[in-house]
This record gives sequence, C-alpha cells and structure tokens, in this order.
Amino acid sequence: MTTVLWFKRDLRVHDHPALARATACGDVIPLYVFEPEYWAEPDVSGRQFAFVRESVAELGTALSALGAPLVVRVGRVSDVLGSLPAFDRLISHEETGNAWTYARDRDVAVWCGAHSVVWEELAQSGVVRRLNGRDGWAKQRNAYLRQPVAADPKSLSGPSLLSDPVPDLVPHDHCPERQMGGRSAGEALLTSFLETRGQTYRRDMSSPVTGEWSCSRLSPYLAFGCLSGREASQATAARQRSVKGTRTGWGGSLKSFQARLAWRDHFTQKLEDEPGLESHCLHRAYEGLRPRTPDSERLAAWEKGETGIPFVDACMRYLAATGWMNFRMRSMLMAVASYHLWLDWRVTGLHLARQFTDFEPGIHWPQVQMHSGTTGMNTVRIYNPVKQGGDQDPSGAFTRRWCPELVDVPDAHLQSPWAWEGAGSLLGSHYPMPIVDVAEAAREARQKVWGVRKGSAFRTEAARVVQKHASRKDPQGHFVNDRAPGPDKARASPAKDTRQMGFDF
Repeated sequence: MTTVLWFKRDLRVHDHPALARATACGDVIPLYVFEPEYWAEPDVSGRQFAFVRESVAELGTALSALGAPLVVRVGRVSDVLGSLPAFDRLISHEETGNAWTYARDRDVAVWCGAHSVVWEELAQSGVVRRLNGRDGWAKQRNAYLRQPVAADPKSLSGPSLLSDPVPDLVPHDHCPERQMGGRSAGEALLTSFLETRGQTYRRDMSSPVTGEWSCSRLSPYLAFGCLSGREASQATAARQRSVKGTRTGWGGSLKSFQARLAWRDHFTQKLEDEPGLESHCLHRAYEGLRPRTPDSERLAAWEKGETGIPFVDACMRYLAATGWMNFRMRSMLMAVASYHLWLDWRVTGLHLARQFTDFEPGIHWPQVQMHSGTTGMNTVRIYNPVKQGGDQDPSGAFTRRWCPELVDVPDAHLQSPWAWEGAGSLLGSHYPMPIVDVAEAAREARQKVWGVRKGSAFRTEAARVVQKHASRKDPQGHFVNDRAPGPDKARASPAKDTRQMGFDF
C-alpha cells in the first residue's frame, strides 16, 4: 500500500525522520496542504504566507528530483486525505503549534481511526511528547541531538497526482526587507554564520545595529523546518571542534549559539506540556491584572511605532519593514507594551506574532508571558527604553534611520527628546509626545506586578509552575551543560530565568 507523507513545519528533505520512515514503507505521496482556516487565524500574516509559499515551492523541486513530486492541495486536511487514492499509512512529524493546529490534529486522528489508517508522528526536535515533568528532560533532548541526522533518500516512488493552484490566502502586508523562504537561503545563512558572520555573535547580538549582521538570521528557516535544529547544532559542533584552542572569539560565540538552540527547545517544550498557555496566564494569579480590553490609543501607538519613545518606535518600524528583530529588542518591545503601556499580553502578543516572519507558537507564547511577568517563576524585568537606546544604539544611527523626524534633535537628547530645549518645535507636530512618563509608568507597573507575588497561595501555584516548566540546575547551580538547560532536581523556589525572546535572533 501507499504511505502519505504529510509535510507541516518541516519543509525540507535533509534530516527528515518522517521522510526516512515513509521511504522505508514503499510508495510515497508527499503532501502539503494550504489550509484556509489556518491562514485566517489572528496570529498569521502575509509575510509568513509568502515565506511558506516560497519554501513549499523549493521543497517541491527537491522532491521532484527524487522522483515523487509534492502534491499541493488547498482545504481541510481531513477532506484532502479523503480525496487521495487509497492508502493505509499517514506519517508526519510531531507539531507543537497553536490551538488551531492542535484541534486540527485531533480531527485528523479521528479521520484516520474511522478509515483504518495508521498515523505515525515522529519527533523532529528535542521536544518530548507526553512529558510528565522536567526532571531528566535535558538528557533526552541531548540524546536526540547527538543521533546521526536522518539519511536523505536516494529516490522516491509513488503515484502521480495533480496539485491545486494556490490562492493568496492572506492579504499582502508590506514587508520590503523580508527574508526569502526556502532551504537554500537557510543553508547559505548557516554557512556564512559559521564561517564569517558569527565570530562576534556573543558581543554583537544584543544590538539591532550589529545584530543584523552578526546574528545567525536562521530563525524563520528553523521555525518552518527548512533547516532542522539538529543539523544546525551538529554543524555548529563541528565548527566548535575546528576552532578549539584558538583565541579568535569563535569559541565563546559558538558556545552561546548552541545555548540559544537549546533554549529554543526548552521554551517549545513549555507549550507542548501546557497548550493552554497561549490563552491563559501560566500563573493563575495574574489573570485580571491588566484589562483584557486594551487602551486602543496606546495599542495603536505601539503597533505603529508612534509612542513618542524613540528607540521603541525605531524598533517597531524596523520590525514592520523586515519581519525580524534581534532577541533583546523583541524582549524590550514586549516589556514596554506590558509594563509601561499596561497592555494585556494576549493582544500585544498577537500583533508581534503577525510581525515576525519567524513566528513559532512554541517559542513565542512562553516568551511573551515571561516578558509580561505572568509566569510566576521568572524575574520581572522592566526595560528602560531610554537607557536601552543609549546602550544598544550609542551612535544614534539606528534610531535616526527609522525615526527621521528626529533629524534635528541633538545626540544628547535623541532618546529623550522631551528633555531637549527645542522639543516644543517637534513634539506634538512632527513627532508624537511620549504617551507615558517612562519612569513613572515603570514604577507603577513594578508595584502592581510584585504586589501579586505576596502570600502562600502565590508560592504554592509558583511551585507547580516550576515543577512543570522550569529548567533544572545541578547541586553547583549550573545547567547540565551548555547545550540544554538542565539537571534532574527541580528548584524549590521560583526561577530567575532571564532568557530573552529569540535565542539566535
């Protein structure tokens, strides 16, 4: 009989366990389904759709070269499966997606049961299904990463089927500097990062100025599976061996990158273990802390990059134009929205999800909550956006490029133009007045968030969260190794986890 290989967020041929398994079963129908219902969800965007469409096209070329062209269909997956020639096995990877994909997979499971089709789901990352707790998770994750990459098939065979024309399922959004989809672009970036760009990664990744070059820029290719996390980790390990003992900066940078790859799995595991954290606060005590109906003026100003806080506005405008932002600035944008503007993370998180070409639910929602202070186990980190502007854009080049209205503001006042003696000629006419007092808003937010943390009931709930989601440390207080957060004993108190949105971003 024939096997259907269902591609989802695994748009590649190399290191593809599900493909290797399907090939061993005989004839294969490689299938990708563009799902209109998914692309109508509030966390998707035109930039993501364009990236996926390009990646699917390149995947189709690779599969055609192996002898089994990709069958592309449009519709509900269960309906599409029912329209295919008879088959007895469906193989795919395990997906940690949003609530819609979770429900879709349950629907597919029901269809398979009703039609006597065996559905096999294989892991493609260090995320572990049906995990009871975090004790020992790192060992399992690292064991997967050490396994040899799945062998590429030499050829494929299967029936020849027609594909559907793919309509534009999502309105186009203007993102002129978006990264192009497809494995070849991801491979080129991985090579250039490991051979040249990554040398100063550890030093330069925090700034939007230097990070644009020194960060790997692999995030969308990992998010949609054009590259596997395992191949990225193993390629980095090979490079680590080649530079061992040198004093060139490579050792520290590659070590940091491996850690980011590990934290990528660590955060995805959180959503895998608790799918509902996409919609509810990880620590229940934070429900109702912020109004669910946001201040529409503040939200619109933040989304458009018109808050009157220059570095925030510059970062938001840059993100809109590129679909990418380095990790520290992602964290700052979320923190400013949550603390200074006092907006609910569910609303602001959806906007950022649409802005990120590399949006991946398993990374996004746990990080959004962490930087909103609603996990109950992470240190509350309230960024000072004025200080961040001075620290991360000391020359002012980034801020001036994306906020050209500030051309006449002296360097000394660029990040706080309201303190400039000429502010009256600028603010309220050519550039917005700040919509909040930065210092006062931070003070009020800190009091409110920390106020929730009082009492034994909070600590009891926090202990539950730690047991289920926190990284583990050994008796010396270190992570088990540099490639994954840790050991086999849970912390007894809330964790001081200050990891920031984005890992290698």
